Amino acid sequence: MKKVTGLGGIFFKSDDPKAMNEWYAENLGLPTSPYGTAFEWLDKDDPTIKGSTVWSTFPTTSKYFDPSTKPFMINYRVADLVALVEELKAANVTIIDEIATYDYGKFVHILDPEGNAIELWEPAVEKDEQQTAE
Repeated sequence: MKKVTGLGGIFFKSDDPKAMNEWYAENLGLPTSPYGTAFEWLDKDDPTIKGSTVWSTFPTTSKYFDPSTKPFMINYRVADLVALVEELKAANVTIIDEIATYDYGKFVHILDPEGNAIELWEPAVEKDEQQTAE
């Protein structure tokens, strides 16, 4: 079974997310919004499928990474979240929450052996209009 298919995002805590976003925009050219930025790309095996990798800052008071005490979290794109969660449960991996489904995909959070929160994301398939029209 295909598991992780790529990097979905990098999230980190900041004392001042707004100022951090502005610094990255000014100094590194990231087109940031209050939610960070998304780097869009096309799947190499099927260029009609669009993808993105997110970069986002969170306030230091955010509970989103809990129960991890680390100031960062990595989001991995996965192929079949439901099947992967079953495999992880069988391997006694700590599953933090239940699978949540949104228009843009399914998510679940797990912990690695050192207590780092990991977000797993099965994106909803989004086709590139230009590629499919050709």
